[in-house]
Amino acid sequence: MRKGEQPPWIVPDSLWERIEPLLPKVERRRRHAGRKRLEDRRVLCGILFVLHTGIRWEFLPQELGFGSGMTCWRRLAEWHRAGVWERLHRLLLEELHAAGQLDWSRAVIDSSHVRALKGGPKPVRARSTAAGRAPNTTC
Repeated sequence: MRKGEQPPWIVPDSLWERIEPLLPKVERRRRHAGRKRLEDRRVLCGILFVLHTGIRWEFLPQELGFGSGMTCWRRLAEWHRAGVWERLHRLLLEELHAAGQLDWSRAVIDSSHVRALKGGPKPVRARSTAAGRAPNTTC
């Protein structure tokens, strides 16, 4: 990181404006409200910090103000179940395509992105090169 640059886990306003509408709105319970939910933007910064640095969730420093590692991990899972990441990916691809900044001829697709329901062709069973079957040594 160069002097004067923001760390990569700090979400810039321009990106946050795209992400915020995609996040599910969680209403606070009236009865047994519990602790107030940490702001989504701070939690997202915590998630990005863990993913960027590679530290374990439980070692996320509290001093950074991103909440606990468990809070960040739970919110990441919640947002995944809500389809936030897929919608964000699609939104950013659409913006890049509209700006003419995507070269689709260099796109790659594999089973980590698209499920192959029928699979590929089944390999033919290899023929034996032996003259006969091997003797059974257990009987």
